[in-house]
Amino acid sequence: MMIRSVPLAGLLSDGAAWTAVADGESGAIVLRHMLEDRFAKVVSVADATRLEGERDRIEWLAGTGIPGPRLLDWRATEHGVCLITSAVAGVPADRLNAAQLAQAWPSIIDTLVRLHSVPASSCLYDRTLHEMMALARATVAENRVHAEFLPQHLIGTPPVVILEGLERDLSSRQEQEASDAVVCHGDLCLPNILINTDTSLVTGLIDLGRLGRADPYADIALLLANAREVWPDEDAARRADDDFVSRYGITLDPERLDFYLRLDPLTW
Repeated sequence: MMIRSVPLAGLLSDGAAWTAVADGESGAIVLRHMLEDRFAKVVSVADATRLEGERDRIEWLAGTGIPGPRLLDWRATEHGVCLITSAVAGVPADRLNAAQLAQAWPSIIDTLVRLHSVPASSCLYDRTLHEMMALARATVAENRVHAEFLPQHLIGTPPVVILEGLERDLSSRQEQEASDAVVCHGDLCLPNILINTDTSLVTGLIDLGRLGRADPYADIALLLANAREVWPDEDAARRADDDFVSRYGITLDPERLDFYLRLDPLTW
């Protein structure tokens, strides 16, 4: 069996028991074992360093008590590498309807508070604006921006113009980041938050390849914007934002939210 020119022989000895379920970020292929609760992520040798980073972050997060996948195995051949993790029980939060998401919303906020309360000094990984802006510059220069990731009001705006705006705001945002840095998930959208639909509690965070020290708004902006796509109307969205403010213990800064919503689409 071969997936996108990466032979699975040697990576998955029981290859017939696996079925592809999704394309991961940056060309990774995600497979699920048909008999056991585990996932495999496979990439070519060229992308091995990035997947090694995700592997290490999974191991690190497991030591904090924040729920997520467990590292089960790491395999490498001359053709590719394979990360095998436990499956996290639950339903991705983007599959919930508005009423179900509202029930799970307190647990989602509490889980984010727990993550952001892990001492940033204990985190081995950076996802700061220094790294993210370098990535954004390269993405724009190489014409790799995914327009579908842009906020609605920026669709059609040339990426170079978006980048110029980010550059103008960068100094003040770096000052905020330096004083407020926390451990961030890095891609805190609803598909990466799993929910027990019986209890409405978070069972785990997945897709940890972007985890690292960053401004808390890197997570907050994505979460609130993504949840806004589920709420049935503006009043419901504002109530959810108000609940977030109260439970997280923050006064939202609209300009800071906007900055990270402009930055994220340029970093893939």
